[in-house]
Amino acid sequence: MTRTQRRGGGIFIMVLLCMSQVFAQTIVQGVVTDAFSKQPLQYVSVVLKGGRGTVTDSAGHYQLRSSGSIATLQITYVGYKTILKTIVPGTTQTVNVELETDPKAINNVTVSTNKRAPYRNKGNPAVELIRRVIENKAINRTEHYDYVQYDQYEKLEVSISNVSDKISNSKLLKNYKFLFENRDTTKVEGKSLLPVYLEETLSKKYFRKKPEKTKTIVTGEKRVNFGEYIDNAGVSSYLNRLYMDIDIYDNDIPLFTYQFLSPIADLAPTFYMYYIRDTTTDASGQKLIKIYFTPRNTNDLLFRGNMWVTLDGNYAVQKINMFLSKNANLNFVRELHIDLDFEKSEDSRYHLSRSNIMADASVTKNSATGFFGERTVSFKNFRINIPQPDSVYDGTATVKLETATQHSDSFWQKNRHDTLTRTEAKVYSNIDSLEKMPSFRRTMAFLSFLLAGYTNLGPFEIGPAAAFYSFNPVEGFKLRFGGRSTPRLSKRIYFETYGAYGFKDERWKYFFSTTYSINNKSIYEFPLNFIRASYQYDTKIPGQELQFVSEDNFLLSFKRGKNDRWTYNRNLKLEYVHELDNHLSYTFGFKNWQQEPAGSIVYTKVVNGADVNIAKLTTTELSGELRWAPHEQFYQGRVYRIPIINKYPIFTLRFIAGVKGILNSEYNYQNLSLRMEKRAYMSQLGYSDVVLEGGYIFGKLPYPLMTIHRANQTYAYQLNSYNLMNFQEFVSDHFASVAIDHHFNGLFFNRVPLLKKLKLREVISLKMIYGGVRDENKPSVDPSLIKYPTVDGGPATFSLDKKPYVEGSVGITNIFKLIRVDLVKRFNYLENPYVAAIGVRARFKFDF
Repeated sequence: MTRTQRRGGGIFIMVLLCMSQVFAQTIVQGVVTDAFSKQPLQYVSVVLKGGRGTVTDSAGHYQLRSSGSIATLQITYVGYKTILKTIVPGTTQTVNVELETDPKAINNVTVSTNKRAPYRNKGNPAVELIRRVIENKAINRTEHYDYVQYDQYEKLEVSISNVSDKISNSKLLKNYKFLFENRDTTKVEGKSLLPVYLEETLSKKYFRKKPEKTKTIVTGEKRVNFGEYIDNAGVSSYLNRLYMDIDIYDNDIPLFTYQFLSPIADLAPTFYMYYIRDTTTDASGQKLIKIYFTPRNTNDLLFRGNMWVTLDGNYAVQKINMFLSKNANLNFVRELHIDLDFEKSEDSRYHLSRSNIMADASVTKNSATGFFGERTVSFKNFRINIPQPDSVYDGTATVKLETATQHSDSFWQKNRHDTLTRTEAKVYSNIDSLEKMPSFRRTMAFLSFLLAGYTNLGPFEIGPAAAFYSFNPVEGFKLRFGGRSTPRLSKRIYFETYGAYGFKDERWKYFFSTTYSINNKSIYEFPLNFIRASYQYDTKIPGQELQFVSEDNFLLSFKRGKNDRWTYNRNLKLEYVHELDNHLSYTFGFKNWQQEPAGSIVYTKVVNGADVNIAKLTTTELSGELRWAPHEQFYQGRVYRIPIINKYPIFTLRFIAGVKGILNSEYNYQNLSLRMEKRAYMSQLGYSDVVLEGGYIFGKLPYPLMTIHRANQTYAYQLNSYNLMNFQEFVSDHFASVAIDHHFNGLFFNRVPLLKKLKLREVISLKMIYGGVRDENKPSVDPSLIKYPTVDGGPATFSLDKKPYVEGSVGITNIFKLIRVDLVKRFNYLENPYVAAIGVRARFKFDF
């Protein structure tokens, strides 16, 4: 054998030895006992550090197998010191361990003092256990499995609590006696509950990990029906938004439109305090540790309560009961209780089997009467890792069977996971009787007009009431009257109209629209699919943009500074709107737009060296819009819908082309814009609403057709406008902007002794826009373009060529639970006429 062959053989043998070392199995076994009593310890966690783990049995015995090269064994048990043992990888060995108690975990000393011992995370066995729970969240979540399926039953109930005898025995309410007789005094100690709303849902749930997809098939749905004056679907949507599904393994728990920090969130040990209370065993023999948790600051949106954690090496939550501190910075809610129960699956892991949320709310804290809400969700037939055909996951995430709302009482009696109480069972028939009473219908019609601004006349609605009367410098006093049709008239064709008259300009204004629903659904209900034609003649302030509010709203008639730059507008519009099930939507539009200057605005340009006034400006536009709002939800009403802001972004891409020659259109141009908006939740730091926007206009055009930046001269704080910018103060043919509105939710005020009782909340905002006007669109460069407006002989409209416009604000929200007040600061362009460097703005908002 040559030297080379011998050398190659040696290398081969070395490789075999190394491979045998790598693939040899490590087997570690032994017994864990108490160092003092010498008794075996059950459920001790024994882990190959960084690898596999197990727990000891009732005899204290354990065995671990591994093919890796880990050389450290870690033994931990609550109340005992942690031990690390060195082992030899690739061999079979016995390692017996005696654990010594940890003096820091023993709480049997009685101290006579009024001072509480300082709480520390370091060396706290309860915190160490919570950190194990946090580390193992991924393996205890439903998403850990490749496939999951189960049946779900939901019951949502709302009751009036503690109705006084004076009210129930009132002669005015004698016709409603049957309602007051149906009370439940057994559900909650010390409360008499009068149920007024009940909703039940049966569904089948499917989850697939790769590619990730969830599917909900609603097989049964039943709810009370208050008739046409109360939007039943809207009530259901709103209540389910308040009482959302709870996943204790998420960092944040959404309730009442806020994010509550979970007691096992990644940052939970920073905001919670933990104490070990007891050791117990569940029905299956699983040993559990009971942990009490409480907020470090009781004003924060945190819970207190007890949780039971398994000692099987998975550190799963087996049960949790928690409630909200009475001092928490939350409006109207006096009590909030959450109970979650888990059960062992076929793979010995724990999954949620039942959740129950109960909340008691009232307008004032000490009011005897209030509203009590409860949402119970139960889960059955939980099965894991059973693949389903791709067809199961096709289509939208939620599908409601056509027969879901048509089931008989016998179906519900058979398929409910829980039996309704006698009081709950009577809710359906009681509300059905109530809805048929003429006195109830008259009362609801009046309340609908008072609160919503519309009065229902069957297939038509009259309103909005807030726009019936307004005033402005151009029109003087303005009276307006209008209405719209409802789905009761037709689900295919909808009409909306109004007429208005200004007593100063002595002109009639009007609007009429016809909408055809292609999918035979309400034009206010997702997914939209309609064609609309409209014609409008009315006044407008260039650069004012309002959301969910009519421009003729009486409260917006009060404005600061000079407010006499208006236009008369004639708009002929055709548009097609189509929303897809994946929340991608597109819109195509046609618009013929005539602008006529009003007030102090005069359209003037130079013709043959002389100034010539322009009576009107006409343009025809073709437009297309693409909008993507993943997971978008709405507060859905009969004839309205309001988007629910969530954590997902919304993107809007819009293209508008002005086409010269069509219906007397005077200009060719192309306007491209992009907008992104998102709410960023930051746990205990609050949340930020962020909006990024940009646009570019190609072509030569006068300033009324450029981007007139959104300004606000009212005293109301407007989120989408620049609150210290004057109307028509800035125009651009290209721009980029950012707006940030951050809510701290009382992060600082909650720590100030006098302020925290007021439950005030802090808010800051920053708005910045930078843009400009190209030379080809500047009247100073090209006199043939319409001149910028002037005031007192000087310019009143400017471009942003020099620097960005910046304004910011600091504010306080939740004043009297309804009011937000901001101190707004404008940082530049202070040399412009009639501008204010500082202003105070207010805003009303109902929020929890």
